[in-house]
This record gives sequence, structure tokens and C-alpha cells, in this order.
Amino acid sequence: MPDCPPPDPNPRAPSFAMPPRACDCHAHVIGPARLHPFVADRAYTPPDALLPDYLHVVRTLGFERIVLVQPSMHGIDNSVMLAALRTARAQGIEGVAIANVAENCSDADLAFLDAQGTRGVRLNMIYRGGAAANVDAARTLAPRLKALGWCLELLIDVSQFGRDLIAFGDLDVPLVIDHLGHMPARKGPDDPGFRALLDLVRDRGAWVKLSGAYRLADGPHFPQDDVATLARALVQAGPSRMLWATDWPHTLCPVPMPNDGALLDLLADWVPDTATRNKILVDNPASLYGFETG
Repeated sequence: MPDCPPPDPNPRAPSFAMPPRACDCHAHVIGPARLHPFVADRAYTPPDALLPDYLHVVRTLGFERIVLVQPSMHGIDNSVMLAALRTARAQGIEGVAIANVAENCSDADLAFLDAQGTRGVRLNMIYRGGAAANVDAARTLAPRLKALGWCLELLIDVSQFGRDLIAFGDLDVPLVIDHLGHMPARKGPDDPGFRALLDLVRDRGAWVKLSGAYRLADGPHFPQDDVATLARALVQAGPSRMLWATDWPHTLCPVPMPNDGALLDLLADWVPDTATRNKILVDNPASLYGFETG
């Protein structure tokens, strides 16, 4: 159970002008662990990553909207995330949450989460987190999420599914794939699972988060050209289905801890066209998560 280093406490502003109402579509608030102990069945142990530090990142980078995602080590107790969302909203930041729930959670549980600003459920099929996270759970939850107008978010390595990944497109619920498919970038854009991901985007309207690029890196050098190749292929497949996110606080980061401003600059490299980049930062998350437009 490895420990994680903390994020860079000194984020810098991006090199390009951020549009109004830009959204960070994936970040975690963690702890404090002394008040909110982590689940025993977890894959790693991070340091506390508290809301004031995250909001410093948000304001430095120029985001006005956020999506808080339940981190695996807090299991299905979403209280830390929901409290952070309430506080962020009280400070003028628009936001929604993506929860972790038990496969057999009650309708009352989902109604409570909905009232608190939850707009989706995440199934983490890579890191343990105290709840079932598999294909059967996805099938069970999908119709219930659709009834609420929520999305289903998957943390998976698409290369482990191959063409079987296409089956997720039959769930009839907005589908979001985390972290560029979380596939080792050295496998390249012709990997069957990655090709299936491109097909899901083009043919089934799946959403993909252009986040956690360092998670795909092969070795400590970052950024890498093969990661950029995958990101550009996804943008080309469906620019109206791409989202961007910090993935703060960068737990289990396999490279030297990146600066959040430098990570955001990667988006300008992958998407040099300002109109397309602004769609990814503003319009796409507004469409998926229900933020007001205009």
C-alpha cells in the first residue's frame, strides 16, 4: 500500500487566456484522515488534500466551475466530497459531484445525493475502494442513473478490454471514460482497446476526460510524444465529447510531481485551435453536467 507525495503547492497560471465559465472536470478532496479515516481495502495512502488548497489551484488556473470526484480511499462515504462541494459553492464556485455508491444502494440514497449536487457515479475498476466496481455493477446501476439524468464514469484501462469495451456503449446512459482511457501510451493508437474507445466516442457519444496524462507515461520523463498522440486522436474523434481536468491532487503520480499550470498548457499543445479548446473547457462540461450556458 504505497504512500503518495503531495501536489505542487505553487501552481502557476496557464500560458493561454482561460475562457469564462471554464470547468475543471475531475479533482478530489481527501481527508483530513484523522477525522475521516480511509477504508482498509484501499490501493494506496495519500496525504490530506483539502479544499482550500484545491481552490487555490482553481483560482490560479482560472476555473469557475468544478467537478469533485469521490476518491477511492474514502469508499462509499461521500460526506467529505459533499461538504467540500457545499463550501465551494458558498464561495462562488459552481460545481457538481460524482459519487461512489454500493451496487444495491437505495433510491433514497440516490435521491439524497442528487439533492446535494451529485450528477453521476464513478466505478473505479483499477484501484480498490470499498465498493463493487465491475461490468455487472455498471449494468445494474445504468438504468437507475439514466432515470436521474446522471452519467456513469469509468476508471478503466481500455487496453485490458480490447473490442469488448464497445459493450459499455449499450448501457444507455451518458458514459464518461477517465484519464484518456488510462492505457500505457506506449501501446499506441492502434491498440484494440484504444480503437474501441475512439469508436465509442464517434459512434456512441461517449465522453473522455483529457486528464491524468502523466498516468500513461512510460518512465519518469514527461510530457511524452506518445501521450500527445493519443490525446490528439481522441480530440479528432469527437471534439464535442472531450473534457479537461486537473486530476488534482495527482495521487500515485508515476513521474515527478507536475505543476498544474504546466498540465493545463498540455491542452494548448493538443488543441491549438482556441474555439475547439474553449468548447472542451466550457461548452462540453456544461452540456454533460447541466451547467447553465450563455
